[in-house]
Amino acid sequence: MNQKFILKVAKIAALFALFIAMAGVSAYLTLTLIIKSEDTVIVPKLVGKDVLYALELLSDLGLNTKVKGTDYSPVVAKNHIIFQHPAAGTELKKGRDIRIVVSKGSQNILMPNLHGLAVQKARIILDENDLCHTEISKSFSETIAKDNIIQQVPPPGVTVSRGNCVKFLISLGPRPIRYKMPKITGRELEQAVLFIENHRFLIGKIDYRFQANLTPNSVTSQNPPSGYPVHLGQTVNMVANRVPEATSDGNDLGYRADLVQHRAAYGFLKQRIRINVNLNGLSIDLYDSYTKPGESIWLIIPDNSEKIRLYENELLVETGTGLHALTETY
Repeated sequence: MNQKFILKVAKIAALFALFIAMAGVSAYLTLTLIIKSEDTVIVPKLVGKDVLYALELLSDLGLNTKVKGTDYSPVVAKNHIIFQHPAAGTELKKGRDIRIVVSKGSQNILMPNLHGLAVQKARIILDENDLCHTEISKSFSETIAKDNIIQQVPPPGVTVSRGNCVKFLISLGPRPIRYKMPKITGRELEQAVLFIENHRFLIGKIDYRFQANLTPNSVTSQNPPSGYPVHLGQTVNMVANRVPEATSDGNDLGYRADLVQHRAAYGFLKQRIRINVNLNGLSIDLYDSYTKPGESIWLIIPDNSEKIRLYENELLVETGTGLHALTETY
């Protein structure tokens, strides 16, 4: 009786131990599967996807992106993925690398039409299509604005390979109208300066050489010479006959003076420019007018000016006790 009871108890204990063991194994396997499922992901399909979208997707899945390189593809658009490893559907642990190859688009493309475009815009289009530019030539054009493209080689619509270079013919704008250079020799220097600016030429270098047999302060030489073909905006250089010394009797101020220039600040609005000098105890405005932005003002200022003041919109911006002190900033 006791032996049967002992055997029964032993059998129950063995069954209970087996149950406990099976429960432990089951719990272990379940926990392992849960942990494993948290550490692994399924690699998505990336081929044909935009590279930025793929980067964001892989980052959200906890995978790293490694770009192996780029290559041309006749079927996959530029900046889209043409190859991935591991393949889509692969089970992969988080933190692992996904290698991709990015498409550079079709190797052969149609040459874009750059006619009439600004050079900078055309270069952006070429860069986007992996094309380069070289051998830029320039020519006048009555129909194409300055710095825009007149012609291109290869022409638009031609099939070309990426990496090829395009040659430009750039517009210089309309051909300048030619004039005969007017005669300014013999004029007083101040009159010559005004004459040149009124005829839309530019004042160049002014040299001073005294010749006793010629009128003081007059223009004795000009370049370009009188009658020479010139265009608007061309620079004119002059030589003026200056008297080195003169008596200070109050009547020779025009002979003892310096030609100075002031350029109005660049902007959008006209500015009131006023240049005032103290001369023999008197305050004189040599210039007082509204001036266009960037416009040059030329003045002849007597050497014996006691004080010179420059005002912009009635604000004193420069002062000097002599001519040299003021003109240093010009």
